[in-house]
Amino acid sequence: MDEIRIEGLEVYAYHGVYPEENETGQSFYVNAVLYTDTRRAGKEDKLSLSTNYGEVCQLITDWLQGHTWNLIETVAESTARQILLEYPLVKALDLEVRKPQAPIGLPFESVSVKVHRGWHRVYLSIGSNMGNRKAYIEGALEALKANEEIRIRKISDLLETSPYGGVEQENFLNGAVELDTLLSPGELLDELHSIEQSAGRERLVHWGPRTLDLDILFYDKKIYEDEKLIIPHVDMQNRYFVLKPMAQIAPFFRHPILHKTMAELLDELLIFSKEDSDGE
Repeated sequence: MDEIRIEGLEVYAYHGVYPEENETGQSFYVNAVLYTDTRRAGKEDKLSLSTNYGEVCQLITDWLQGHTWNLIETVAESTARQILLEYPLVKALDLEVRKPQAPIGLPFESVSVKVHRGWHRVYLSIGSNMGNRKAYIEGALEALKANEEIRIRKISDLLETSPYGGVEQENFLNGAVELDTLLSPGELLDELHSIEQSAGRERLVHWGPRTLDLDILFYDKKIYEDEKLIIPHVDMQNRYFVLKPMAQIAPFFRHPILHKTMAELLDELLIFSKEDSDGE
């Protein structure tokens, strides 16, 4: 990924824990590395195909001067987010906010906070088998679109499938969604749970009926696990209702653990299913 660098941008602003910092202000210095693709702009010599670093500098200045926060952590976090929302060609950035006049009372050169933030490619599984299934799914998609930190890229066709897991219930409508997000895996999970709850989702029976089911299948190529979330989604390679929609919108996306594409995993599952059927 190419880089556009901004170094030592001076902004006089009013951030700090102490009241006098908010009243008299001080100089802050901002360094930024914007990760983007400059190839087309460089070949065609057109600013419209790149990110205008002058405009970015003005955004940073206006943003820092238009707000007052206690922590430079908040200055860095909110400024990085604003740049990523405003400039679609910027895929990620490093942003450092330096505070050389911090009221420490000891000899020092500068204190700073540096963050790395960016857009992440995510694949979701979406399903419903209660009530107006299509309406629940469409409502979930609208809720995702309403979040400015989520950008939907592709939506698969909906597929009707039998329930998975042995619990007797109605058939499901299932699909897959490709999106980009600024949210972390945990933040995205919380957002999905909130959307499910708004649709009346109740988690009463494992693999049981639900108005809405939203699962994170992949988050970039990340292999991630905590007490609430495992990525890639466990056992997805055995689920036709996941692989069929995924193979439609991302046939060549490769599973970071199994090292097979969605199309390959679907083909294997269909072959095994046919063999099992023939064996019976």
